[in-house]
Amino acid sequence: MSRLEGERRLVDGSMIQCVWRGRAQLGEGPLWCPERGEAGQLLFVDILGRNLNVHDFASGRTRGWTLDEACCWLVSRDDGDGFIAGLASRLVHLRLGDDGPRIAGAWATPEEPAGNRFNDASVDGRGRLWFGSMNGGKPGRGVLYCLEGASLRQVDDGYGVANGPAVSPDGTTLYHSDTAAGIVYAFDLSPRGELSNKREHLRFPGTQGYPDGMTCDAEGGLWVAHWGGGRVSRFRPDGTLDETLILPASRVTSCTFGGPELDQLYITTAAVERDQETLAGGLFRVSPGVRGLASPAFVA
Repeated sequence: MSRLEGERRLVDGSMIQCVWRGRAQLGEGPLWCPERGEAGQLLFVDILGRNLNVHDFASGRTRGWTLDEACCWLVSRDDGDGFIAGLASRLVHLRLGDDGPRIAGAWATPEEPAGNRFNDASVDGRGRLWFGSMNGGKPGRGVLYCLEGASLRQVDDGYGVANGPAVSPDGTTLYHSDTAAGIVYAFDLSPRGELSNKREHLRFPGTQGYPDGMTCDAEGGLWVAHWGGGRVSRFRPDGTLDETLILPASRVTSCTFGGPELDQLYITTAAVERDQETLAGGLFRVSPGVRGLASPAFVA
């Protein structure tokens, strides 16, 4: 039996709140920033729309700005001086004020094959940045990188769409998916940032979509967005399916925990080629009954 068969539905669509109906073409990269606003803010991007959006928890309002180049993700800097942002073709130091984002300088950027762009990122508990790349889903073109300070290295390759790095609460396991192949891999992660023992952790059969962005909760559960599957699923550390959230949008792209108590799961979606779905591209929020982990900052 597939690990995705016999699933149990935790909530239905009516219990999941759509907190922003802006129809992002490719919503991605949700990042909870507790230090921003009155009670914290969620930052997320629209890669295809070249937008950066900020959703305020206290007011429920969302602001957005159009960028000169597509932004695929942002991570906070440990010195409080803005973010490291992965644009389509380069990494930059980005500051975000009331008047919008401003690029403050370049950062270490790998030389990618022609046609590649960056796609999804995460920071581990020691402040290292893990991020991947893709080339329209072409097999074997995507790469997984690790950025430690200004030191950049390639740690794995051969991906169709490198997606969703996530690190277990104890910092010993890195999860990473190849969306095009429908596989979530797990690696052993050493304190020095070395990866080993790459193994297939989950395989999606395709009938319920493909693994996209992901995040871990405080209990070690792995929450995975299903691109084309209209859901987010929680898997136990041993890879067995635990819970499923059904959404009213089929192209679910990523998720992260937020809110003052880190007990809210924010979910991004995509409206590209989904004109018939009213809430496609919206930002969703649900209380899943488990707390998440604070997003570590990149040690610049």
